[in-house]
Amino acid sequence: MTAPNFPSRNSFGTAGVLAVGGVDHRIHRIAGLAPDGLPVTLKIVLENLLRHEDGRVVTAEQIEALLRWGAPDVHDTAVDLHPARIFLHDTNGVPALADLAAMRHAMAALGGDPRRVNPVIPAELVIDHSVIADVFGRPDALDRNVEIEYRRNAERYRFLKWGKETLRNFAVVPPGTGIMHQVNLEYLARVVMTGGGWAYPDLCLGTDSHTTMVDGLGVLGWGIGGIEAEAAMLGQSLSMLVPRVVGVRLHGELREGATATDLVLTITELMRAHGVVGKFVEFTGPGVGAISLADRATIANMSPEFGSTCAYFPIDAETIRYLRFSGRDPEHVRLVEAYAKEQGLWHDPSHEPRYSETVELDLGTVVPSLAGPRRPQDRVRLDAAKTGFRQALAEMGVVSREPAADRLGHGSVVIAAITSCTNTSNPAVMVAAGLLARNAVRAGLSSKPWVKTSLSPGSRVVTGYFDRAGLTPYLEKLGFHLTGYGCMTCIGASGPLIPEVSREVAEHDLSVVAVLSGNRNFDGRINPEVRMNYLASPPLVVAYALTGTMDTDLLTEPLGTGAGGEPVFLRDIWPSAAEIREVIDESLRPEMFTEVYRDVFTGDRRWQDLDAPAGETFAWDDGSTYLRRPPYLDGMRPDPGPVTGIEGARVLVKLGDSVTTDHVSPAGAIPPHTPAGQYLTGLGVPRFDLNTYASRRGNHEVMMRGCFANVRLRNQLVPGTEGGYALAPDGTVTSVYEAALAHRDAGTPLIVLAGRDYGSGSSRDWAAKGPALLGVRAVLAESFERIHRSNLIGMGVLPLQFLPGQSAESLGLTGHERFTVRGLAGYPRTATVEADGVTFEVVVRLDTERERDYHRHGGILPYVLRSLLTTEDGPL
Repeated sequence: MTAPNFPSRNSFGTAGVLAVGGVDHRIHRIAGLAPDGLPVTLKIVLENLLRHEDGRVVTAEQIEALLRWGAPDVHDTAVDLHPARIFLHDTNGVPALADLAAMRHAMAALGGDPRRVNPVIPAELVIDHSVIADVFGRPDALDRNVEIEYRRNAERYRFLKWGKETLRNFAVVPPGTGIMHQVNLEYLARVVMTGGGWAYPDLCLGTDSHTTMVDGLGVLGWGIGGIEAEAAMLGQSLSMLVPRVVGVRLHGELREGATATDLVLTITELMRAHGVVGKFVEFTGPGVGAISLADRATIANMSPEFGSTCAYFPIDAETIRYLRFSGRDPEHVRLVEAYAKEQGLWHDPSHEPRYSETVELDLGTVVPSLAGPRRPQDRVRLDAAKTGFRQALAEMGVVSREPAADRLGHGSVVIAAITSCTNTSNPAVMVAAGLLARNAVRAGLSSKPWVKTSLSPGSRVVTGYFDRAGLTPYLEKLGFHLTGYGCMTCIGASGPLIPEVSREVAEHDLSVVAVLSGNRNFDGRINPEVRMNYLASPPLVVAYALTGTMDTDLLTEPLGTGAGGEPVFLRDIWPSAAEIREVIDESLRPEMFTEVYRDVFTGDRRWQDLDAPAGETFAWDDGSTYLRRPPYLDGMRPDPGPVTGIEGARVLVKLGDSVTTDHVSPAGAIPPHTPAGQYLTGLGVPRFDLNTYASRRGNHEVMMRGCFANVRLRNQLVPGTEGGYALAPDGTVTSVYEAALAHRDAGTPLIVLAGRDYGSGSSRDWAAKGPALLGVRAVLAESFERIHRSNLIGMGVLPLQFLPGQSAESLGLTGHERFTVRGLAGYPRTATVEADGVTFEVVVRLDTERERDYHRHGGILPYVLRSLLTTEDGPL
């Protein structure tokens, strides 16, 4: 890795030396400069500004604004942050790398040196999003799924190896290691970075929204769009307004039977109700010390489900204990502790920072819970789950049938998946699942035959302690065989349902259920045939596999009949907290981490045998169905054109509230009948190898056809339909893709109309790339989620926001109007929209000068490329 090159001094004279273990580390001292009560997260921001102040990008005025924390105008100030490292995974890393490869080609075409397109900070990519649960419930499930994974994705993996071997500062963790966030937590995260004689905070920005998981380890991190990540890799700063910080004051302790999953679902509901979109969340109070590191990671992981930028736990003794236990270098752990205490980053429960807002939570009020059937914030108490399920069915217009033990019906659980880094990183809930499985088997219970069961932990460490504790055979007895080390069901890579189940679901139009220990349960995400999805702790996933239905009360009704004919209840087999702790203490050892991560970048023989292409520029194959040269920079001129308004635009889709990035750009399986499926089968791709949208993100032809193609999308312009349908210019109903092409051929720009919280969910840059390539010039919504708004700007799509209290409905907009947007020159705070006689003002959501620059250039990629062309000190 290249040693960091920071300015030698700043205007505030904060440079100093911290000596640890006989080694002197240069630091910027912030403890004496930071105002009293400054939140810990903002102290890390302050240090970053001090270290990078150059009078040009990072100015003294930015630092002075942060030092006035608490003043009302502070949050109108933009600051420029420089991450310490960038974190990626394969399904968004491939398109990011494709963009960098395309920039190298464009650089050469414009007469520049393609080597200037090269990461200047560490960028680490973990391959974890491509393995699919095709095979399950059998001893060879892992081997079979990995075999299929390599056969389907070899071309993409060779491309990633090209990046690893061609680009500087770019490292790849091969398939089969674990889920990126768990690998980050257990191994990659430094907490304090070192380089060039400096020590500084590990500010980690990732292309996955759940990068926040390392906030539980005292690392300040959050998710950004892939195109933002590319810019940061190439040395650009991240411009953002000084955020408000919400303090969550924890006190009390979790009661017996309550899990970290129950806690995080409670916090998600609480934070969504409070409103934390675009804000930092920081945990404080005496209850912090009562929460294990694993529980903190579970909570921090679901920060994007709250809507917050981050969900941070300060460094304390528990942090240091975990770093030691997980095999970090002892000298580095000493540095982390010394640095945190020296810089005022160490958690002191007796000294609470001054927050913009404070929320209280008594841990003792947390009860067993689920979330569903379609949003993570829709928490349901376990004792009300049956009632809530029946109410959800009624809202869908479905009449519930009485539960039956021997047949499928509405509410049958057809997927039960122990999955996702959110919970599989946590030994307490994983051991609880293993012990519950053991107790169930001993009681004579078994999973229902229509349930597709899977176990996809985020780390091989999990397998180690399951085996050591003797729990693996019991999980396998219930069908929870190891299916792979990856995201799998949580991201929609759940594979097909059991064939007989799939046929019956289709024949009877059944509303069936998935229960998973993941973080998201959006419409159409988990499996296109499953209408209802519930998030639950791993032991509850096992319990629902035993019952086979959501139409039951786990607290009062039996799970099934035991070997002796007696009813077996959940309370009979639920393990105690003491038993869980005893098993963890006996089975989880520090050497497990050391062994698993000894050769983390080496990979197995299959990875090593993949031939990587050579060359400073990538040789694109026009016949590839996975990798095509992105068109974003085609015909790019050395200078941007003038900013113009939008004339005579038509609405491509009119959408309601809580439209997620999964709705805009699905990640799961590509159905054969869709435009993307037809495109691939037309090229000779067999149906079994259509793979997922996520795996095809390096091919813009597939992803354009997949834009707004979610099977649960409801375009209000086409009432009575569900899926990717839109109106062509002549008023006929067709696919969104075909409608967009027809409008493009007619020379008509497009816009999207939406409600509140547009773009919630994943940091998926294709949710912005897809609309941009379809000709969408602007999105007009009541409110935007943070990452998606940034992604739109990064692709040159203008985010426009209705004034408070206004909406498409209040203004009488049907979506059939022609829209004109005037007054964009100079990017004022508001612009005027005319829609067939209706005139109204909207907020132009370009919040910083850097965002205005990005949009003026047509997006981040042309902005960065032009910057590299006009400077002589770019990376080589």
